[in-house]
Amino acid sequence: MTVRDYSAIDPAIHARGEEDIAFERRFGPWAAPTPVEAVAVLAAFPRPWWVCGGYAVEAFTGVVRPHDDLDIGFFRRDLAVLREALGDRYDLWSVGSGMLRPLTDIFPDLHAGSEQVWIREHAWSPWRLDLLATEDRDGQWINKRETSFAAPLEEITWVADDGIRYLAPDLVLAIKAKLKRPKDDRDLEAALPLLDAPARDRLRSFLERQHPHHEWLTRL
Repeated sequence: MTVRDYSAIDPAIHARGEEDIAFERRFGPWAAPTPVEAVAVLAAFPRPWWVCGGYAVEAFTGVVRPHDDLDIGFFRRDLAVLREALGDRYDLWSVGSGMLRPLTDIFPDLHAGSEQVWIREHAWSPWRLDLLATEDRDGQWINKRETSFAAPLEEITWVADDGIRYLAPDLVLAIKAKLKRPKDDRDLEAALPLLDAPARDRLRSFLERQHPHHEWLTRL
């Protein structure tokens, strides 16, 4: 059996490890856009969406760092609108719990255990977007790490000069806290000096409730 050298497609694959190489051999490679590039992909989608994860911290701090992917949130209630807006150009897939299933008229909703929608143009093209289906409560955004917390989208996101909506940095860090990766520590280091008192308090309160022994608490 010939083993294909996937570094010819993306030299960074070597840094991502054998598990990622195995994934790409089976399901295909990723070519995640930047937030600005994502605007063009989602131009036809008329409902709210916002950038999460490392790109949201980067937009807030101005500290540029490498990115493995681009996480974009949208309200799960808008899934049908997303399919209608993008379905003529892209294939949409329900992803989660180790299962990928196409979103079609036969399977119009996310499968049990799915919280993500992946999109690509067709089977021979790379995956383009990872969309995080976010639950809401009476139209308010819910923190997936602490579902008792709900707030209007306008209060937990901000719009940058590029017109793109980003999740508030303290909430990004609250979601990242569970993962305890080096890049999350670097994001905290970049964002912490710029967080105002309410944002610091919100992050600290979350950590005290959800991760009472987290090392970040000593820095807050």
